Amino acid sequence: RALKRQFQLDDDVLGDLTVEVIKAQRLAVDEDGEVLVWTGILAGAGRSPAPAPEPVRAPHAYTPPHLAEKILTSRSALAGERKQVTVLFADLKGSMELLADRDPEEARKLLDPVLEHMMEAVHRYEGTVNQVMGDGIMALFGAPLAHEDHAVRACYAALRMQESVKRYAEEVHRVEGIPLQIRVGVNSGEVVVRSIGSDLRMDYTAVGQTTHLAARMEQMALPGSILVTSETLALAEGYVEVKPLGPRPVKGLEGPIEVYEVTGAATVRSRLHAAAARGLTRFVGRERELDQLRQALERARAGPGQVVAG
Repeated sequence: RALKRQFQLDDDVLGDLTVEVIKAQRLAVDEDGEVLVWTGILAGAGRSPAPAPEPVRAPHAYTPPHLAEKILTSRSALAGERKQVTVLFADLKGSMELLADRDPEEARKLLDPVLEHMMEAVHRYEGTVNQVMGDGIMALFGAPLAHEDHAVRACYAALRMQESVKRYAEEVHRVEGIPLQIRVGVNSGEVVVRSIGSDLRMDYTAVGQTTHLAARMEQMALPGSILVTSETLALAEGYVEVKPLGPRPVKGLEGPIEVYEVTGAATVRSRLHAAAARGLTRFVGRERELDQLRQALERARAGPGQVVAG
């Protein structure tokens, strides 16, 4: 935040600078050398801990008690597990430029409700906020609380935070004349959970481009939009409405990837309905069974009740 004000950096430039600085010190990296979390120590024997620039709230400070209890109950079973998760990044685009002329405390009063709306949406769908980064958050769905529909939950959370922040922004714009909009990026992949502390901090290693792509989706998203990768769409297809944006180049990858904008929630709420919306496959070699079902249906229509078991 101080760098943004002093050198007039935009969000994308600051994001790249942050990655490069921390990678140079190798403070917290995954298998591909990308930043995951600030560990507070420098790599290498005999080197002193790096001083934290400002106090960072631990997850237990903003995690609802009922979710915290679930996490602490299941944490011992997670250690060393390889988990499929969905990663969500969200931030307020251009926050420093919008609030540059305001007193820091006054600016904080405008920004904090945005963060609260973001976190409320994550917690509503039982995701966990594992980083709060000034004007944005990073959240995980599928770990430490396991959910098979983690990608769907992440997309629903993204839609909810866009909707709630929009309502808040309308009031701020009416009173303060400041336009507030957030951008959200989502990607699905694997992480290896190493440990979960009593303060709910999760130590993990991302597999491949899991966190990198989620962060890049956020940086590519226009204010007010939600971008997801094909990996997330494959898990959430049928549950959300999307607009294909075509192949887009992504910094750090050799070739472009398919990107989609989530525009709303679909009407389906079950796997069967979602599969039906995509198109069910035909039965093969089940003519006799289908005929029995048709006969049972006709008898039921005629009056006698029928029970069919498989």
